[in-house]
Amino acid sequence: MRPSWESSPAGSNWDEILSIDTIGTDEISLKKGHKNFVTVVTALTDGKLMILAVLPDREKKTVRKFFKSVPKRLRKKVRTVCSDMYEGFVNAAKDIFGKRTRIVVDRFHVARLYRNDLDGLRKKEMRRLRDELSEKEYGKLKGAMWALRKKPEKLSPEEKDVPECLFGHSPELETAYRLCQELTDIFEEDISKSEAKRRIGNWKLWVRLSGLSCYDKFMRTLEKWCEEITNYFVDRRTSGFVEGLNNKIKVIKRRCYGILNVDHLFQRIFLDIRGYSLFAS
Repeated sequence: MRPSWESSPAGSNWDEILSIDTIGTDEISLKKGHKNFVTVVTALTDGKLMILAVLPDREKKTVRKFFKSVPKRLRKKVRTVCSDMYEGFVNAAKDIFGKRTRIVVDRFHVARLYRNDLDGLRKKEMRRLRDELSEKEYGKLKGAMWALRKKPEKLSPEEKDVPECLFGHSPELETAYRLCQELTDIFEEDISKSEAKRRIGNWKLWVRLSGLSCYDKFMRTLEKWCEEITNYFVDRRTSGFVEGLNNKIKVIKRRCYGILNVDHLFQRIFLDIRGYSLFAS
């Protein structure tokens, strides 16, 4: 496994790779509680996961330099780059791969943002109700957090009573919850990108008409990342394979009592993904 670009970050041997369909980028911290981030670059081709590189930081120039090191024969085949909303990753991909490659902001990162906004309003309302309601009445709201996070059809009969009681005391929270579910439903449906844009535009209109302020920050995110977010609806690409690898990396770090060397981390990830196929008898 020789590094294929310059000398520092560990990377794949390009001669062994015939095609790359989708690239994923994500950052991880090598040491808990510290900001020593590295960038993990992965690829997905024909359903097979590959580790392409572990870069020593998350700077745009570093990621851009790596993308530029990808041989032209492979760069031309990259159809999608999946990322979160970190501008360094997105802009580096745009610079190198250009318009022929679709940049997709992961739908689950998007969902986490608007669900966090709903959760923020829930916390605010629960603090208000704790002061206003009797102890017995407030006790009926126990489990509200999980009741609002679950899909409505997944709630047990007992759990359904909690949001009903909560919404009786907070119509504002009920409106925010309905809007959250409606946006999730849009991402769940098999619709075109143009239809998704239209539906999301209508959703934004309903938010404004509702008078809610809890989604203000998320609305600005939608405005800024509209193209990249709705690119999801073209091929239904997500960063699921990247997030799955992140869990594997956490296990590797625990097993090795921490890894601070990017070359060693790349080697460990490579062996976990391909080791059995390479060295099995």
